[in-house]
Amino acid sequence: MGESRTELLAWVNDLLQLNYTKVEQAGTGAAYCQIMDSVFNDVHMTKVKFDTKHEYEYVSNFKVLQHTFDKHKIDKIIPVDKLMKCKFQDNLEFMQWVKRFWDQNFPGGAYDSVQRRKGGGPSSASARSPAVGRSSAVGAGAAASMARKAINNNSPAARSANRTPTGRLSSSKVGGGSADAAKIGDLKAQVTDLKVTVDGLEKERDFYFGKLREIEILVQEQLEVSQGGADETDRDCIKEIQGILYRTEEGFEVPPEGEDEDEEQYDDETF
Repeated sequence: MGESRTELLAWVNDLLQLNYTKVEQAGTGAAYCQIMDSVFNDVHMTKVKFDTKHEYEYVSNFKVLQHTFDKHKIDKIIPVDKLMKCKFQDNLEFMQWVKRFWDQNFPGGAYDSVQRRKGGGPSSASARSPAVGRSSAVGAGAAASMARKAINNNSPAARSANRTPTGRLSSSKVGGGSADAAKIGDLKAQVTDLKVTVDGLEKERDFYFGKLREIEILVQEQLEVSQGGADETDRDCIKEIQGILYRTEEGFEVPPEGEDEDEEQYDDETF
């Protein structure tokens, strides 16, 4: 059995430093996003809106959440339509699942939720769980090593070796290679993020296109039914809805029939 409403609220408020009084308040999506940030430390918290008043802001938050799920391959469907209604039962069940996920994956250590909401950088694993003893030992060893080098460098052989440019050239090459590798890694990460974003946008496009298609079919059916002497007001209203569906923006034209197929065939050609 999952945690109770009281237990979940206490956990969320403690972890994120919030003052939620109802589980339903998580229906804006903001809390879910930051809980995932406490696990992965890579959620774009600057895009997450906590002071939300409009539904489109909820949608924006859930886009960030879906992006995180896709990026980390979390196989869980987010019932956005239900959660956005801010109903108790739907958000309770989803929050219980989020809590179980957090229990299994939270890396431990301190999480500065307030700083992250302000746009602070992600804390590293070492910053969360500092190994004080190990750092001291490493520091002492490094100091001893530097002292030995200083003594040895006073010998004539050492001074002669220091004048040889070979070592400096080698270090430069190694440093340049490391910088290139880091840049390549950063670019690969950006490409991965962009692919995830594109996948999310395609899913969103298909989702809303499906809704519009259903509305279009319903409108067409109602117009056919109303041809036999229906209320003119209702018929005018349906026609107006149909007009909105078929209206295009300035500069955008619907291609003639057959043109799409030609373009697809052209796109499939390889040169």
